[in-house]
Amino acid sequence: MSVRNALRSAPMVNEVPGLRLLKIGDGWDVVRTSAEIGLLALAYLRGTGTSVGPVLYDRPNGRLYYAVPTGSAASWDDLPVRHLSTNSWLVAPGLELLDDWFGGWFELPDDDTLTDTDALRAALQHPYVTAAKDETHTDVPL
Repeated sequence: MSVRNALRSAPMVNEVPGLRLLKIGDGWDVVRTSAEIGLLALAYLRGTGTSVGPVLYDRPNGRLYYAVPTGSAASWDDLPVRHLSTNSWLVAPGLELLDDWFGGWFELPDDDTLTDTDALRAALQHPYVTAAKDETHTDVPL
């Protein structure tokens, strides 16, 4: 099921209009990174013409979430990411309009396109992204 379709059927979070609770690990997983690193990786992916799946910007927490194929990103210990899969949940804006305070979807394809993990890994290992990683505070949890 595509992330877009999952959003349509996802329950609201505490009756807050616009916020949905998405179950991860059923058709797609999530790779979470800091917004600073994630935005550079996204620019790289877009610049290379790579198909990008859903990408969520969590503004209050300064994070980006990439939807990737289930089970494809199990061990990324060498990169500044956290892999979320089965038994994980993601609070995300629904398809209805939200205020700018939350962030929102940078990418949300109409189909079930997901970001290729090899392409995302290459983007996260690009020298520009690596330089940003080195400047990012190591005490900020991903």
